[in-house]
Formats: sequence, structure tokens, C-alpha cells
Amino acid sequence: MASDSGGGPAIDVWTRERPGSRRPRLSPGRIAEVAMRLADEEGVEALSMRRLAAELDAGTMTLYHYVRTKDEVLALVIDRVMGEIIVPADELSGSWREAVTAVAHRTRDCLLRHPWMFDIAEDPSLGPNGVRHFDQSLQALASVDLDLEQRLDIIHVVDEYVFGYCLQAREDQSFDEGSPHARAMFDYVMELLPGGDYPQLAELVDADGAESVWRRVLAHNADPERFDRNLARLLDGIERDLGLGD
Repeated sequence: MASDSGGGPAIDVWTRERPGSRRPRLSPGRIAEVAMRLADEEGVEALSMRRLAAELDAGTMTLYHYVRTKDEVLALVIDRVMGEIIVPADELSGSWREAVTAVAHRTRDCLLRHPWMFDIAEDPSLGPNGVRHFDQSLQALASVDLDLEQRLDIIHVVDEYVFGYCLQAREDQSFDEGSPHARAMFDYVMELLPGGDYPQLAELVDADGAESVWRRVLAHNADPERFDRNLARLLDGIERDLGLGD
């Protein structure tokens, strides 16, 4: 995502000194709080320096004393989101599967609250909460006898599952059975089937009826138990492949 102004890399937002007044007008925490509220209400596109300054009741040039670019704003706000992913210590004290599941649940819930995270085209610089999340992910696997690369494999594949699930959930938000979009998609698929290029779908429709198949597909997408069911299958495979069972 392009910056609103020039400046150094976004990691500077964590390392440089702040304006030197005894009681600074703004703080990184306040900037991140307001930026996250804007993103939740209006999407990440709302996070221009000018709009953020107005919401903070500060001049744009005053805001530039604290954050020099839009990338730095994104670094602050994403680290605030990452703070919501931090798991209470007692939820990491069980088995590796329980700990990994706790991290996955926390991540899923956070991404579902803030779906605009998927609209950020570039990864902002990692902040302290992001580092803490990574440390907790390693902590969740501290009880298993694996090398670093194997632990990273587990962390990455679970993250990829969680992010994929949340991205799909975001796309499905306007796709319930009664929505015009869902009905238009149903009609489109039905027009394609007679051509013979989709034999598996045609077989399902012939056996159960088009409306029944469509309702089952939509119900499966909305099934609240699907996340845990497939996470368990993923962890089962990891457990067998790496010999982590009791």
C-alpha cells in the first residue's frame, strides 16, 4: 500500500524518539485506537493521514510528528489488532494441540472482527504484539521434541488454514440463501450444467435436485462447527506425520 508521504521504513515507528514535550498531544496507542475504529467502521481505505488527523482533532502536520507515512499508521493499527490475538497464559498450559487450538481460535475470532485486514496489500513492519504472537506460537509447541523448521511448518500451516477460513468467511458474508447474489449465482450454475462440462455437479443435481444441493452447499459454508472439525483433521495429520501422539 502506498505511503501518503516520504520517509524511512515503517519499522521506524517503533524505534525513533517521540516529540519531546512532557505531555505529548498524541500517542501511538491513541493513534492506533482511532485508526482501528475507522477501519472497522469504514474500511482500510478511510485511513488517510488527513482523515485520521481530523478524527484525532489534530492538524495533519501535527500527526506527522508521530507517524510519517500511512505505512506507519498501518504498522500501529495492525499491531493493535495483533494485541487481540495474544492468548491468556493459562490457555497455553495444556497439550500442544490444546495450545495450538487456542491460538487458532483467537486468531480466527480477531480476523472475523476485523475483515479489512485482508485489504492491506503489503505487510507493515512487525510490532511488539506481532512478535509476542509469534513467541506464543512457539510456546504452544514448546512441549514437543521437534526442530525449529518442523515447528515453523506447524505454525505456518495452521496460520494458512485460519487465514484461508477467515478470508472465505468474509466472501460468504453476503452469500446466504435469500440474497440476490446467491440466487444469481445459482441461476448461472444451472445454466452451465446442461453443457456437460461439470459432470459431478450434474450428478448431484440429478440425484438430489438443484435446490436441495444448493441449500446443502450454503448450509455447509455457514456451519459453525466446520472450523473446529477441519482444524482437528489438520492436527491429526500433523500428529501422525511427526509422531506426536501419546
